[in-house]
Amino acid sequence: MDRWVYFAGLYQSKFEAYCAVMWVEADERIRGSQAQSEVQVYQTRRGKFGVRFRQEAT
Repeated sequence: MDRWVYFAGLYQSKFEAYCAVMWVEADERIRGSQAQSEVQVYQTRRGKFGVRFRQEAT
């Protein structure tokens, strides 16, 4: 199983984290990456939001 890669930074709102997800997905489309990745928004114990992703094995 692939490991999660955590995107730098934590965000105050889920909306800000979701915008970062959109940026990651757009970057993948621009680069034309072959392997699809799973991107998630997660919440820390302290209430902030972050973004993590992992490449699916090909």
